[in-house]
Amino acid sequence: MRKELHEANRESWNAATAAHNTHKVDQAGFLHRGGSTLFPEEIGLLGDISGKRLVHLQCNAGQDTLSLAQLGALATGVDISDEAIAFAKKLSAESGIQADFHRADVYDWLDAARDRAEQFDIVFCSYGSICWLSDLDRWAASLAAILTPGGRFVIVDFHPVSMMFNERVELTYPYFFEGKPLKWDEGVGDYVAATGPALAPSGFQQGLVDFKNPHVVYEFQWHIGAILNSLLNAGLKIEQFHEYPYTNAVKFFENMREDKGRRMYPPDNIPSIPMMFGLAATMPELASNRG
Repeated sequence: MRKELHEANRESWNAATAAHNTHKVDQAGFLHRGGSTLFPEEIGLLGDISGKRLVHLQCNAGQDTLSLAQLGALATGVDISDEAIAFAKKLSAESGIQADFHRADVYDWLDAARDRAEQFDIVFCSYGSICWLSDLDRWAASLAAILTPGGRFVIVDFHPVSMMFNERVELTYPYFFEGKPLKWDEGVGDYVAATGPALAPSGFQQGLVDFKNPHVVYEFQWHIGAILNSLLNAGLKIEQFHEYPYTNAVKFFENMREDKGRRMYPPDNIPSIPMMFGLAATMPELASNRG
């Protein structure tokens, strides 16, 4: 596990999160009025979450966590970024939607939750979570340890195949890289500004212009087989797996086409590739004791 790289990422995300939120109008009011930042893919995989204890790992600034709470979940959000969690707590207070938020490296929080014998009905993560994990097997084993028997793990994330291409859709990066880090000197960018209104359902404004992140960032490339096997080896049973030819809201490439539902497709001259994946898995029930 590369904790020193996680800390570099924390600083880069602190700067980027502040920039991202300058483009989003009245987020608290939007949520208070019943608005949601969730997409059909994760809602469908999660199913009925009312009254369920749910932890949202790598929750960023809490918008999705609070949207999950609006659906009735007893929600907890965890993120490494100080800026993100401070914003999430403020957003919770101003929107009047209750959720607990914790600033921690995801590995540290999972270890602490396991040691406290905390249990959750649902563990959830989405949209840019896997690429920040430097130890996939430890992550999977740790989240499995806090799931109740019969509990559910759900993820919707960007497909590692889509991560092989640069912004011009040129094949640039390896698919099989076994979690080795890729360094980006320019840090986490202002993808909200680059994408526009699709990433700001509460309303979009220009906000910070020409953001330059002073902190480098490191991503970890994992292929689909590694992701699936880490969960299987942790004892989870995979129930659903989906691949999607679009991203939700985010423009990865130049000239991406926006379709209904804020779905972004590669340019017309590019053959379809998997852009996202979605997965639901369960922790098997404990075997009943029979005399």
